[in-house]
Amino acid sequence: MVSKSITLGVGIPMIIVGVLMAWLWSPLAGELQNQVELIGSTIGILGVVFFISGLFYTKEPVMH
Repeated sequence: MVSKSITLGVGIPMIIVGVLMAWLWSPLAGELQNQVELIGSTIGILGVVFFISGLFYTKEPVMH
């Protein structure tokens, strides 16, 4: 059972924002390029973590 609100509402937007920060904004940041790239990459990685956790989320515990 996939949680669409976690996957689509949190994971994908965080991935997109992280990619845009790391690739588009960091070259324009000048002295702060390394910090902007680090923060953008961190946001993107957290977005992937939220995306994957949304795929495995269930409201009821799975008992086998």
